[in-house]
Amino acid sequence: MSAPSFRIGPHEIAPRVVLAPMAGVTDKPFRILCKRMGAGLCVSEMTTSDPRFWSTSKSRHRMDHDGEPSPISVQIAGTVPEVMADAARYNVDHGAQVIDINMGCPAKKVCNAWAGSALMREPELVARILDAVVRAVDVPVTLKIRTGWAEGQRNALQIARIAQDAGIAALAVHGRTRDQQYSGVAEYDTIAEVKAALSIPVFANGDIDSPQKAAQVLAHTGCDAVLVGRAAQGRPWIFREIAHYLEHGEVLAEPTLAEVRDVLLGHLEHLHAFYGETSGVRIARKHLGWYAKDRPENAAFRAVVNRAETAEAQLSLTRDYFDALIAGVQPLGVAA
Repeated sequence: MSAPSFRIGPHEIAPRVVLAPMAGVTDKPFRILCKRMGAGLCVSEMTTSDPRFWSTSKSRHRMDHDGEPSPISVQIAGTVPEVMADAARYNVDHGAQVIDINMGCPAKKVCNAWAGSALMREPELVARILDAVVRAVDVPVTLKIRTGWAEGQRNALQIARIAQDAGIAALAVHGRTRDQQYSGVAEYDTIAEVKAALSIPVFANGDIDSPQKAAQVLAHTGCDAVLVGRAAQGRPWIFREIAHYLEHGEVLAEPTLAEVRDVLLGHLEHLHAFYGETSGVRIARKHLGWYAKDRPENAAFRAVVNRAETAEAQLSLTRDYFDALIAGVQPLGVAA
């Protein structure tokens, strides 16, 4: 198995589990929480390279890194080398310590603009974008890709070699082609092939949803780290569970209801403070749903907390609900 840590430029990353960038999910409150829960690195949600949108409320929140633990990794997306270079410089000026380039997003609105994983169809353009961004900034630049565009068009190894030659500091590979979106199952043979061919750190991504799966994927691919995305939604403690398993070979106990309550309340408070009450309450609802998704009382919990229109009510209903579960009594507002 690989060493317990690795480096991206001057930054030592430990443990070897990384929060994958997810649009609308990996905002600052969630990144800070996942870092506290054991993630070795947390990558921001995708920011646009188009300067026309940098002053919008959404972009300002996405580029806010005040108080965020180091190293701060910011993902950018776009198709024009010079524009991507400018975006990299702008984000470094606003606190980014690592620039991550998105060539892995399968979303239609991204791919229709020939950004994200659509770029894998244009290796020469990939080379120009990577070269421009690496030259533009004095911080490490990383890259996220998929195994290819479609079945029979797996060119991850070609893109990976281009990336290493361009000076990319680390590479993340999602084990699906673009046309798979998030369907089917991830395959790791292509990732292993990429890792074997490169000397830079390589991260494996796709379907890593447990400590045991993380260890299996690391062993199969020889990668330096795993990326965890959807499995961290509502379950940020997965990072400490994976880190503990990789180091000790044993499974940590599940968090208690009291700890889940306290983590969730802290997350809600941070969302309210970061976005303001109205937006914070709305954005928090999806996180509340994720925290409840694996619990038997999921539907009842969501029915209660989604009634909340204010931050105070959202916090109070959440606290009361968990306190009732901890006490072993029927939560208020829920039919027996």
